[in-house]
Amino acid sequence: MANKRIGILTSGGDCPGLNAVIRGVVKSCQQLGYDCVGFLKGYEGLYDPVCFINLTRKNTKGILNQGGTILGSTNKGRFAATVGVSDRVELDPELLRGVQTTVDQLGIEGLVCVGGDGSLAVAQQFHEHGIPVVGVPKTIDNDLSATAFTFGFDSAIECATNALDRLQTTAASHERIMVLEVMGRHAGWIALHAGIAGGGDVILLPEIPWTWENVCHKILNRESQGKRFTLVVVAEGAELPNGRRVGERRAGAQTHLGGIGQIVAHEISSRVQRETRTSVLGHLQRGGAPTTFDRVLATQYGAHAVRLVLEGKFGEMVCYHPPEIGNVPIIEAVNQLRVVDRNGSAVQAARALGVSFGDCKADESPFAFKTTAHVVPTAADVETDAEFTLDLTAEALEEVAAEASS
Repeated sequence: MANKRIGILTSGGDCPGLNAVIRGVVKSCQQLGYDCVGFLKGYEGLYDPVCFINLTRKNTKGILNQGGTILGSTNKGRFAATVGVSDRVELDPELLRGVQTTVDQLGIEGLVCVGGDGSLAVAQQFHEHGIPVVGVPKTIDNDLSATAFTFGFDSAIECATNALDRLQTTAASHERIMVLEVMGRHAGWIALHAGIAGGGDVILLPEIPWTWENVCHKILNRESQGKRFTLVVVAEGAELPNGRRVGERRAGAQTHLGGIGQIVAHEISSRVQRETRTSVLGHLQRGGAPTTFDRVLATQYGAHAVRLVLEGKFGEMVCYHPPEIGNVPIIEAVNQLRVVDRNGSAVQAARALGVSFGDCKADESPFAFKTTAHVVPTAADVETDAEFTLDLTAEALEEVAAEASS
């Protein structure tokens, strides 16, 4: 008689720790006498054409410390169930029936779906259709509200902190302002934690409105104390003072964010007349080996996902509430994003160290720009702000590119 089977897939953006989850599931399955099937390219491998491999100790040996995922992944295609933070779309019923057929024909007792908010929204629809699924939270942004940490986050902030360590030395040597742009579409956890760990002086987050005047005030305040360089960390999803986010609009999909780092650097340079440079980490934050913390967390997630299948707790997601691994309904995990609390302990600690979030009042320091509260912006002010928004002019882009290459 054939062994019982558990399936696993990795969906959405890649990140360190995915292979550790796969290994945790495979080794737990074999300890319990289950076979394990891995579906390729995320949810796409579940239907027309069905693409899978049998996962064993042999073909998963040595993957614990490898980045990426041996199963492949995608955040596009037929199984995209979200086009924004709260804009969810229903999957084609034909796809759901096809997945159900695949699960039935392969004798899958439970399907472990590893992914972030969008991927788990797909898993929730599978559950509602009667497909036996359990979820594993994965996102470097750490923005799922049902768990204290998602694997991949610690590795991402390690990468960003290392970058700040390197930028600090060159910034100090040349007395420059260095702007580091990190990932964080809706939540600024990477920018916040890396900024604190890497000695950032200014941290700009999606959750905290800020002004150019307050950012520049911090720079001038440092100079008054003899500190001739400044480290600025900005999350890609941070809004400009005029309320817009920087990125490329795509029809029927989420806006592809990126570019705010160059805009912040250009504006600072123009206002305080200081040499400013920009670094964008981009997908470096997703690559490479997972940290020790992520290896342990991802392994536990994999093992406990198998436990949920054995216990028949479908429609649940494993979660981490230190020091224990628990589980919650997937619908709770994707119902609300976990964002940075502007009055939370990490933000309070950063403020106590003198970190600026760009939100202090302009008249709180003698180094602030002499502006009057509640000033009605002029047409010239609006035009200046508009130049550094999603609708950047060709001339502005050329000017930023020229300065960046100099």
